[in-house]
Amino acid sequence: MQHTNSRWFQQLPLQPILIVPFLLQILVAVGLVGYLSFKNGQKAVNELANQLVDKASQQVDDHLDTYLALPVQLTQINVDAIANGELNLNDPIVSGRYFWRQAKAFRNLNYIGYALTDGREAGAGHWVKGVDLLLYENLGKERASDYIADDEGKRAELLQRYDYNPLTESWYKDAVAAGKFLWSPIEAAENSNAAITETGKALQTQGNALDGGLEYYVAVSAAAPFYDKNRKLLGVTSIELTLTSISDFLHRLKVSRSGQVFIMERSGLLVGSSSNYPILYKANEQVQRFSVLNSPDPLIRAVAQTLQKRFNTFQAIQKNQELNVMLNGQRQLVQVTPWRDELGLDWLVVVTVPESDFMAQIKANTRIAILLCLGAAGVAALLGFFTSRWIAESILRLSQVSEAIATGQLQLAQQIKVTGIRELNTLARSFNHMAEQLQASFDKLVQTNAELENRVEARTAELQTALQNLQRTQAQMVQSEKMSALGQMVAGVAHEINNPVNFIYANLTYVSEYTHDLLHLTQLYLKHYPNPPSEVADELKAIDFSFLEEDLTKILQSMHVGTDRISDIVLSLRNFSRLDEAEFKAVDIHEGIDSTLMILHHRLKAKPNYPDIQAIKKYGQLPMVKCYAGQLNQVFMNLISNAIDALEERDRNQTIDKINNSPACIWIDTEVIRDQWIAIQIADNGVGMSEEVRSRIFDPFFTTKPVGKGTGLGLYISYQIVTDKHSGKLWCESTQGQGTKFVMEIPIQLFKIEK
Repeated sequence: MQHTNSRWFQQLPLQPILIVPFLLQILVAVGLVGYLSFKNGQKAVNELANQLVDKASQQVDDHLDTYLALPVQLTQINVDAIANGELNLNDPIVSGRYFWRQAKAFRNLNYIGYALTDGREAGAGHWVKGVDLLLYENLGKERASDYIADDEGKRAELLQRYDYNPLTESWYKDAVAAGKFLWSPIEAAENSNAAITETGKALQTQGNALDGGLEYYVAVSAAAPFYDKNRKLLGVTSIELTLTSISDFLHRLKVSRSGQVFIMERSGLLVGSSSNYPILYKANEQVQRFSVLNSPDPLIRAVAQTLQKRFNTFQAIQKNQELNVMLNGQRQLVQVTPWRDELGLDWLVVVTVPESDFMAQIKANTRIAILLCLGAAGVAALLGFFTSRWIAESILRLSQVSEAIATGQLQLAQQIKVTGIRELNTLARSFNHMAEQLQASFDKLVQTNAELENRVEARTAELQTALQNLQRTQAQMVQSEKMSALGQMVAGVAHEINNPVNFIYANLTYVSEYTHDLLHLTQLYLKHYPNPPSEVADELKAIDFSFLEEDLTKILQSMHVGTDRISDIVLSLRNFSRLDEAEFKAVDIHEGIDSTLMILHHRLKAKPNYPDIQAIKKYGQLPMVKCYAGQLNQVFMNLISNAIDALEERDRNQTIDKINNSPACIWIDTEVIRDQWIAIQIADNGVGMSEEVRSRIFDPFFTTKPVGKGTGLGLYISYQIVTDKHSGKLWCESTQGQGTKFVMEIPIQLFKIEK
């Protein structure tokens, strides 16, 4: 029986033997891939949901930062205008036109104006439904008037008169009590209507931010007191900003197919929402805001109740929180992000995404995986059939050929025809017989080939290393000679400028004293001889002696400031070149950074149609660092110059408004890390770079700048100075379109490397 089974197995055809294992492997592999795809798809969907939530939260934060910055900036502008005398507080008509122009430019401002301590007011804005712009005046004693304005901001017609006392309002009292800029509590108000004249009706437009059918609106006021030169209170300037546009923005923000976003105060009162439910209601003739705990939107209520149950109070949420909320049997992914500004606003931004928005994709992927598994099984069976047939014929053919070669009878290679699995045994015997004859030759050939390949690879590696060393040495020599010549030139210029500046600076003191004595003598003369001869009187009048006396003092002061500025520049040039000091010594790192910024000041300051680049320094307490100071200054020069180039490239094709909304900045941070190391970070909000460019920025001769502007050696040399000369680290982090940050770490105590 055993002998029979053995013969049966030996007579099995080759096709089933090849097809069945191959098919089983395909089924198992496809099934496993389908299962892993389902799990990975589910994980990927969850990650995508979190990314969408994070992106939506960031967009809301950015919009709030931008939207609420406007009243702060305008308030400061108005306070400065009053302090500089540009705004006449005693002329409400001119003041009204001044505020009318601001209200016309910014449609989301309900009201902008000031209130004096005696109750007088002047302002402009949009607070009456159906009227584009109004001029407002309060003569004091609660006598307020609204005027319709024409296209030039002049009073066209009186709209209405009413009693109003600004001194009793919270925005006025709170600003006076605080003595500084602040936000008033958020107010909900009814969009007022007024009976106006036929002339007023003709001036109605569709551009009113409060028009368009809004019955109620939400607003917040920014107020700041202003004083005279003796710090006596003159009044309070205020701007009322409508917050209804925040809800409009949230409506336009698409988190997902059914995702929602809402903003609330720490008290739970709603500020804005993307929901179709209102956030305001009227009760007892008063407009009030819904709390998240009694909102008509069931999703907002469910999220608020979950937050209250988890944290007891909304004030306890001080950092980003992620949680799941069940509503009608569906899981909601919720992220809560605190949002604050420096002036007292403290809100919570809540983003919700239902899991059902993504489950459809997971189910579709599951169905696709099952269909792919079945399809793969069918294709595998079909391919296995033809493949096994082809293999069997090929094996038989190879068997015949190998046997003919082994026996030397090549003419029989086309005549041998064997069927069944026994051809494998024949093929094995034929190849074994042939292998015995060719093995020795093949072994020798392989050995010779391997030796040749090893020699070629070794020689190629040596040549490549030599070429890289040659390029590196050449680049370092060129850059070193260039920086040496530049340092000598800078030191020479600083020395040549220093001598005449010191001469001028030293003699300015005597000139000031002599001038003061002469002016004092002239004043004594005029005091004791108030009626000089006519010729002297005519000359005094001709030269405008009063102006000359005042302007001469200012000129001397300006000369003092100018010589101080030149001395600072000379000191910065000398610190940067370091030619009058030892090459290796303990230095103040901050001094080198400040010297570099001073040298690059001409690139940082404002240019026509471009504001200045802000250099924001955040220095830590650094000890004296032993280093090659001149070479580190070269690193600072390269990194800060590249940051300026990136910011100029970003602002080249942008408008002034867009640049002002996102001003160009360079951040320089220093700190002590790991006790014996310091870290220096130089970051910018320029154009950034792609990952491909970032991975090659430290390669020699690699540059993305136009021909003639960059050599591709600056960052390469900087990297060599930090890593080789100072045993430190230098790396770059960048996101395209957002900015770049270079991080440098060097030891505090560095032992000098002798050449």
